[in-house]
Amino acid sequence: MRLATAITEPGQDIEAVDAALTYLVDTGEKPATYLFKPGDDPMRSTGAFEAYDVSIRNGRPVADRFDLDREGFVFGRHETKVDDFFDEAELRAVYDAEIERLVMDASGARRVVVFDQTIRVEDEGKRQEKSVREPVPIVHNDYTESSARQRVRDFLPDEADDVISRRFAIIQVWRPIGAPVKTKPLAICDAQSVRPENLVASDLVYKDRLGETMRVSFSPEHRWYYFPDMARDEAMVFKVYDSADDGRARFTAHTAFDDPTAPRDAPPRESIESRTFAFF
Repeated sequence: MRLATAITEPGQDIEAVDAALTYLVDTGEKPATYLFKPGDDPMRSTGAFEAYDVSIRNGRPVADRFDLDREGFVFGRHETKVDDFFDEAELRAVYDAEIERLVMDASGARRVVVFDQTIRVEDEGKRQEKSVREPVPIVHNDYTESSARQRVRDFLPDEADDVISRRFAIIQVWRPIGAPVKTKPLAICDAQSVRPENLVASDLVYKDRLGETMRVSFSPEHRWYYFPDMARDEAMVFKVYDSADDGRARFTAHTAFDDPTAPRDAPPRESIESRTFAFF
């Protein structure tokens, strides 16, 4: 990955934190999340959930060991020329191209297309003011086999049949857009430690369409990492779908969590996640 050498200084003295992560309890019934436009009805989920105490390891000291096709994620320095992440025109003009280059370098894809930029803000007042979303505090993966293919058809209808006949992936990039993240950081699970039976398809219900994501059931085998004090010039790149079913990482579980070491006066988290199609 042609990110700059991974940064290890911030939070390097933290070996791991013990924190509660919210998992799905698999009852055999398909869960659903009702997700409407920011500012409308709040997000509602059906299904049974339970919090489990897990150890989340500081990934900074071992950041150079991660591989997108093995663990499902990589991390490092990635500077951006974006001035205002809340300016949608600037995102289109500047950030889309930065992310496409980053994902191409990280994955080896021959072509990358950004299809979504989602800002998440922890502070409720600012979230309402900017009409953006909240951090997601449930262990999940953003796409299933069927919903990944459907998103290609949604955004690239004229060429979908051709591009999905070959290997493609959906790869996301997560970064802070304000102060270094201390509250609600992103935890990510080593894809090698997640079994297929841990992944449960879940409906994602919008006002005008039906999508599908994955909730995740608990296993003590799951290996969790985070990168404490992530800053604006750092990025995590992770894979949420890969059509290649040959042993490489295909889905990468992740979640926001309450870091028990966060200072009481820490600024609320602000972040952006970029979703891309990577064609090989």
